[in-house]
Amino acid sequence: MKKYDVTGIGNALVDIEFKVTDQFFWDNKVEKGLMTLVDEERQNALMEVINTSEAKKQCGGSAANTVIAVSQFGGNSYYCCKVANDELGHFFVQDMKDSGVGNNLDPERLEEGITGKCLVMVTEDSERTMNTFLGITQNFSIKDVNESAIKDSKYLFIEGYLVTSPNGKEAMMHAKKIAESAGTKVALTFSDPAMVKYFKSNFEDVIGPSVDLLFANEEEAMLFTNKDNLLEAREELKKAAKHFIITQGKNGAMIYDGDTFIDIEPYKTTAIDSNGAGDMFAGAFMYGITNGHNYASSGKLASMASSKIVSQFGPRLKWHEAKEILARLNP
Repeated sequence: MKKYDVTGIGNALVDIEFKVTDQFFWDNKVEKGLMTLVDEERQNALMEVINTSEAKKQCGGSAANTVIAVSQFGGNSYYCCKVANDELGHFFVQDMKDSGVGNNLDPERLEEGITGKCLVMVTEDSERTMNTFLGITQNFSIKDVNESAIKDSKYLFIEGYLVTSPNGKEAMMHAKKIAESAGTKVALTFSDPAMVKYFKSNFEDVIGPSVDLLFANEEEAMLFTNKDNLLEAREELKKAAKHFIITQGKNGAMIYDGDTFIDIEPYKTTAIDSNGAGDMFAGAFMYGITNGHNYASSGKLASMASSKIVSQFGPRLKWHEAKEILARLNP
């Protein structure tokens, strides 16, 4: 028996989430709906003009949200990441501890620098726009990958945002190699359409012959496969992944289980914030397949969980909400 259900590698960011208007994007030249990397000066300038009185702060990063979800549903997870010896870095360490996620961070040995942070701007249409200053997490490298944790996990979960830096890409490939040599399955998420659009060749290098499980939304699937419709894209994705999930927002999701396609129905909800929906879908699904559920059941759990996430402000469930969703799945 392996100790962990999922070990993730990815960015460590403190998410600071705000509500904004479309006019804010126009006034401040922010591209809506995407994750944009910015320098600290630009991020600070945006923070000065945003109403911070209702800001919600918690540890994040795409894969961090996913492994926290695994833990909340009752799984065992671990996270390899990098934060600095500053106030936000220690906040991140404590929040991960409180979330029940093992990690490679020693609060007594954090490097000097600036912990990355992500401004998550949410509009009335529930769409999320992110401006991210990576800080020290952009230096995440092979030395931050815990080999023993990967070997002692059922799955390695790789965050797609790491492809933006040479050291991040190298760490992705290194972790994948460790996993494959240890019989640990490999899951990868594309993370964001911009990552696929600008770093497609890097993804191809990381994927190599294939990965065991791939997470993509519709736009990412079509960008990666150079197809302009989903039916062609999903056939092409079979060349890159043994199994994959294509999330479709309010239309649910489709799962390829290695043999057939499974349609996952959406759950009716009133969306107010899409931030973290994909991360939650991945976390709930990863919990399911590592804890005795089949692909259809895991997809149902993931759909239920992500529908709950978009109905509230912030990318994380409360602990009792995760238990309630599990109870609905297994009445």
